Amino acid sequence: MTEARTTPRRRGSLREEQKRATRARLIEAARAHFCEHGYAAVTIDDVAADVGCSRATFYLHFPSKLAILQAVSEDDVQSATEFYDGLDKVLATGSRDVFAAWVTDAIAWFTEHKDMLAAWNEATALEPDFTATAREGITALPDAMPRYLSRQAPEQRAEARLRVELFVAQLERFFARWALQGTIEVAESVAVDVLTDIWFPALTTN
Repeated sequence: MTEARTTPRRRGSLREEQKRATRARLIEAARAHFCEHGYAAVTIDDVAADVGCSRATFYLHFPSKLAILQAVSEDDVQSATEFYDGLDKVLATGSRDVFAAWVTDAIAWFTEHKDMLAAWNEATALEPDFTATAREGITALPDAMPRYLSRQAPEQRAEARLRVELFVAQLERFFARWALQGTIEVAESVAVDVLTDIWFPALTTN
């Protein structure tokens, strides 16, 4: 009797593990394709073929190409949120040098994630639902900075949130033009110094 009861559970567990493994492989394959080709050029068939499964199997896990991009982006969004939690601690020090070191690390973060930037930008332009996702991601960054927000007067917190969002936007645009497009030519150390000159006072003024 005991074996008869446990066997279905084991089979169910095995099926669930196989489903999780297939989903993880689809996400890994999608990330590789998005990094290499951007968003628009990648098809569901491309991703499914890399995993060795059918379109039907793909749709068991994800309803669309956009859905798998969102799944691919989850870890990156979490990483960014943790990074801005670090900025919150940096601003609490009141140190320009510590802030400059964070900006240097931010450029390194963008370098690590640069292959996904084209896919994110294309999806934001092409997919209204991803625009909402991107907006939620940006909004989450000030939320990761409670110390910074608590230092602002209540009537100034909306402006303080906007400063963080503008800072994020400028970092991203600078990196895209500097590292990806090559339309800005400047040494990294000079860029860090200028960005620090602009944003350290902007983010530390109460």
